[in-house]
Amino acid sequence: MAEQVDVVVIGMGPGGEHVAGGLAEAGLAVVGVEAELVGGECPYWACVPSKMMIRAGNLLAEARRIPGMAGSARVDADWAPVAARIRDEATDDWDDRVAADRFTGKGGRLVRGRGRLAGPGKVAVGDEVFEARRGIVIATGSKPQIPPVPGLDAVPYWTNRDAIAAKEPPRSLLVLGGGAIGVELSQVYARFGTRVTVVEAMDDLIPAEEPEAGELLAGVLRAEGLTLRTGTRAERVRHDGDAFVLELADGSELTGDQLLVATGRRADFSGLGLDTVGLDPSVRTLPTDGRMRVAPGLWALGDVTGHGAFTHVAMYEADIVLREILGREGPDADYRALPRVTFTDPEVGAVGLTEKQARDKGLRVRTGLSKVPDSARGWIHKAGNEGLVKLVADAERGVLVGATAVGPMGGEVMYGLAVAVQAEVPVTTLRHMIYAYPTFHRGVEDALRDLGA
Repeated sequence: MAEQVDVVVIGMGPGGEHVAGGLAEAGLAVVGVEAELVGGECPYWACVPSKMMIRAGNLLAEARRIPGMAGSARVDADWAPVAARIRDEATDDWDDRVAADRFTGKGGRLVRGRGRLAGPGKVAVGDEVFEARRGIVIATGSKPQIPPVPGLDAVPYWTNRDAIAAKEPPRSLLVLGGGAIGVELSQVYARFGTRVTVVEAMDDLIPAEEPEAGELLAGVLRAEGLTLRTGTRAERVRHDGDAFVLELADGSELTGDQLLVATGRRADFSGLGLDTVGLDPSVRTLPTDGRMRVAPGLWALGDVTGHGAFTHVAMYEADIVLREILGREGPDADYRALPRVTFTDPEVGAVGLTEKQARDKGLRVRTGLSKVPDSARGWIHKAGNEGLVKLVADAERGVLVGATAVGPMGGEVMYGLAVAVQAEVPVTTLRHMIYAYPTFHRGVEDALRDLGA
């Protein structure tokens, strides 16, 4: 006999936990199903611990910028406090008791195991079956996407989880993938003394962003001693017990003590039982409407929807699902001003469309560019002032459809641009605003001037 409940949430990452907890607080009978740790990837292996690592690496970089600016400094990098902070402060040594208690304290019921759909309105977890009166929410996240490089399946490579949990940095590190995860972790390890080589098949780093951002970041990383091999693919991997050997398409070979695979993430629907509710189990993402509905009584949120593998997207979609299930009013999902940040130094903040994406949509595009070192604040900042602001405007409507802010606190500068894109603030209005002097965000005014009439 199936146990009757109101809602079953499969996957208790940030979005799933938010939905399940909110529904439980509203008085519904909620079952949250989780096969790993409540809280998901973000607090244990991604957003939170990686930013602790980045913070530590940035401190080292700032100390190394003291000569010529503020005297002299000696820097002795030590990974031990970084590893200890991740274990003690971020992850409780990868124990989710606090998160689990947070959910059950709201009245929810936590079931450990891998949930699978067992027909409309039904979820099975092992031998238990739950029948949801109001519906089911799928929030199963994503896992590392491992490329089909010959030999890769036979070697002990790292994923982001291994890189986060490392108790000491390797002497040398090969990084397969120059996207956000790859470049963030590469820079951190390099700043702690690891010899790092990044291999990216595309011509630019962070290829999902503006090429100007990737080019600028590449220059910074090379100046910090990283080796970058862009525009070439890995053809084969082997491991002789001591070192990894990566054979590239151009015939060259790279060796390293460790190999990090950071080639993106993908949803994994194997074993979820999508076919039991009439859905194709081979899909890469679950199609949703503006209310996050996949089918009657079935919602999805987070990485599985394909709208962006970001915690902030999962939380945004979770709020929509909460309103929908509880019958509350609110707008449909709107991804026009989707923000993202690559937390390198300099930070790469971006929102909305890139220039290429805007042109591919058939828009008549106008762009504006300014460079952080040319601004008053950038000149004052001096060491570590690399950056730029790029604006992408729809010339027909006279509004921004995308923007990128690279530089110190680039993710924070991007906030005002996100408001402009979301609210469709006319470019003429942006031009006639007062921009505080001397600030990094004043570079937006310079980019607007370059945008032209």
